[in-house]
Amino acid sequence: MRVSLLLAALVAGLSLAGCGGGRDRGGPVAGIPHRFSDRDPYDWRGLTPAHHEVHGIDVSRYQGEIDWRRVTGSGVAFAWLKATEGGDTVDPLFKSNWRAAARAGIPRGAYHFFYLCRPAAEQAAWFISHVPSTPGALPPVLDIEWNHASPTCRARPDPATIRSEIRTFQRIVGAHYGQRPVLYTTVDFFDDNDLGQLSGEEFWLRSVAGHPRKTYPGQRWAFWQYTGTGLVPGISGAADLNAFAGSAEDWSRWLAARRL
Repeated sequence: MRVSLLLAALVAGLSLAGCGGGRDRGGPVAGIPHRFSDRDPYDWRGLTPAHHEVHGIDVSRYQGEIDWRRVTGSGVAFAWLKATEGGDTVDPLFKSNWRAAARAGIPRGAYHFFYLCRPAAEQAAWFISHVPSTPGALPPVLDIEWNHASPTCRARPDPATIRSEIRTFQRIVGAHYGQRPVLYTTVDFFDDNDLGQLSGEEFWLRSVAGHPRKTYPGQRWAFWQYTGTGLVPGISGAADLNAFAGSAEDWSRWLAARRL
């Protein structure tokens, strides 16, 4: 199914609020929910992550083995797991994370890291071949951003091509899983490619030095990645932390509308 009218209305109406910032001396990081911490915190002021009720993580092989029961017990409400990259790479911990997160009872989904030197249709097929269509899973995610460190692909397609490739991936993967993927991106990629032109997309936006209301002015979003150096019980190293835009009640409605 495509995003329902209920979901569209919910995302459009998600409320954003917050105040305060800075680091508490000798205590938790201000601006971050107290159940988590941050290895390299931003000096949050104004709108902060702590004023959002629902938080989750995204992980890949770089986090190593995860104690998913501790993660769930820490208050993490959702997790997206790296599954694939390009058209020939699979995260070696995806299968074990997929099973373990499910056993721990945490809502989880899979994400694909887009490779700018390979057609979107090939990448969609690669993702589909490695990620099961599992009842109760979160929607898939397309992670698309500039990859300045790539040893094999420094391509920078023009904005029209980028938007066309996104639409292709979203169409193919959405049709297979019965729900359109969430679209993750970064400030520079969003601006460089005018992704605000894309209609019907549900955005997950990275912004580690300011609330999305400031860094993506006027853009609606459902998820916000606010740090890449978060500390979460059950994960030995740093992890990405994310906030859902709405309240706990909004989250329950979002899950009902979006989970398979």
